[in-house]
Amino acid sequence: MLDTDSFKGLESLKRKRGVTASLLISRNSSTLHRQWPHAHKDPTLDISELEGQILKSRQHYNNISTLLRYVGLSEVDQSRHHEAVLALCRIFSRLMARGSMAAPQQLDKNESMIVEWLRKKYEDYCGTLLESLAHGIHEEKRISLTVLMQLFKEENSGQESNEELTWKDGKFPSIVRVLANPNTGDRIRETFIQEYVEQFSDIKFYTFQVLTKFASTKESTVKLDGIMSILIAVKAVDGSEDRIEPLYINPPKRKRATYTRAAQRRAAQDAWMVVLRSSVTAVRRKDLLRAMPHRITPSFHKPEILMDFLTDSFEVGGSVALLALSGLFHLMQEKNLDYPQFYLKLYSLLDSQVLHAKYRSRFFRLLEIFLASTHLPAILVASFIKRLSRLCLGAPPSAIVAVVPWIYNLFKNHPTCTFMIHRDCDQTNAEAGCRAADLHDSFRMDEDDPMFSGALESSLWEIETLQSHYHPNVAAIARIVSDQFTKQMYNVEDFLDHTYGSMLDTELGQAMKKTPVIEYEIPKRIFEDKDREMPNLQNLVAQIWGFEV
Repeated sequence: MLDTDSFKGLESLKRKRGVTASLLISRNSSTLHRQWPHAHKDPTLDISELEGQILKSRQHYNNISTLLRYVGLSEVDQSRHHEAVLALCRIFSRLMARGSMAAPQQLDKNESMIVEWLRKKYEDYCGTLLESLAHGIHEEKRISLTVLMQLFKEENSGQESNEELTWKDGKFPSIVRVLANPNTGDRIRETFIQEYVEQFSDIKFYTFQVLTKFASTKESTVKLDGIMSILIAVKAVDGSEDRIEPLYINPPKRKRATYTRAAQRRAAQDAWMVVLRSSVTAVRRKDLLRAMPHRITPSFHKPEILMDFLTDSFEVGGSVALLALSGLFHLMQEKNLDYPQFYLKLYSLLDSQVLHAKYRSRFFRLLEIFLASTHLPAILVASFIKRLSRLCLGAPPSAIVAVVPWIYNLFKNHPTCTFMIHRDCDQTNAEAGCRAADLHDSFRMDEDDPMFSGALESSLWEIETLQSHYHPNVAAIARIVSDQFTKQMYNVEDFLDHTYGSMLDTELGQAMKKTPVIEYEIPKRIFEDKDREMPNLQNLVAQIWGFEV
């Protein structure tokens, strides 16, 4: 029962005002516990009974404090914690539906104090849920997210309110900000996107707007990974049809046009632009470039806006430059973007490191796509063939076995370049002049522009050199260029994942067709004495060194 010492005169006040409420709730929670000490001393009291008492009579509003204490027992008693969370959700939903948490129309000090206390407890409850959403285990995060979204819906159902303030300054921005924290975890972000963002037009629209505002703040530098994770996970708004998905909160009819796909697309573009203009690390830049074709580009009304980001990314070099070219090629192919310097930049990536890099396989996959068109100039294709052939002279065997089939495929698509395979000197020249001409290669390796490299007038003597390679697999595959072109095309994908280890395992796994010849007597010296007596220069080492065994 009530502590009458703390509420003297309450009965007389009730008689005077005829108020059904029997409580005057203090603003201070510590004072509240002193007023009803019994409310938190009975841990065995059933949560459903506490809930029923609160909904039955305002005399038992203090049970809300007891339930809030149970909510804080997540590390001690999970079941009681979950029951208390759901019970408070039902309680506050009912109170909001009744109007018990709305400000009284008449200036009533007592009623105002009760409403203020309920709102204070409601904010404490929501704060606890946000904390659980940020730091709890996945099951707690999932329950907290569901309850917070339900309460947000209850707050804005059945009442006329400023919609902009509802979405931008209410509970929703706090939820999105917590989810944007990288430490919150990808699983709960995925749950939010699948169950809310992808299902409701208004949630998707305001998620983009909240992230745009959040990414513009200084605080966003440490949470940019979380912001990017949400944006990348949301399906691109392509604007193919201007329809509206179901709405989470029903707005006035005049506001429904706000959530069309065109409006969502504009909101998505604004969010992406803020992220792209921010200071991103190399790892973040790679993630953005990978998401460019499927997530970012479809959301832009004018894809040419992305040109600055892609060209800046190319200047980083390495695998980042390759991904940037992939994004540029997508814009050229799908959006009819004109970028004349594309193949010039692609040619510049063929340096001495490209065949030794970790991203070599990805490079050849993209290179095969970039040069797949049969309408490319033969002089351009010849430059790529010649430059890669020259780089093969210092490349590992695992790279060479991928380059040669790729060159073979280019010859099949561009027959004009097959003159490079075998080029005789001019028959009008004298024999001495012909030999002198053979010693000169017209290809200029240091030329940056593939259209002026002189590759089409050169020959592939590098591939013929590889036919004498020390590794038998390399020598065998280099001979396919000298044979007749009877095979239609090679699947380059079959050669991309070879390494020293895989090639060695292949050799060791083959059965020996012939037993190798070995020395049947173990010599004591590498060079015998009779070799020392031979006066030719080839045995100079034998004369100097003994190499005792």
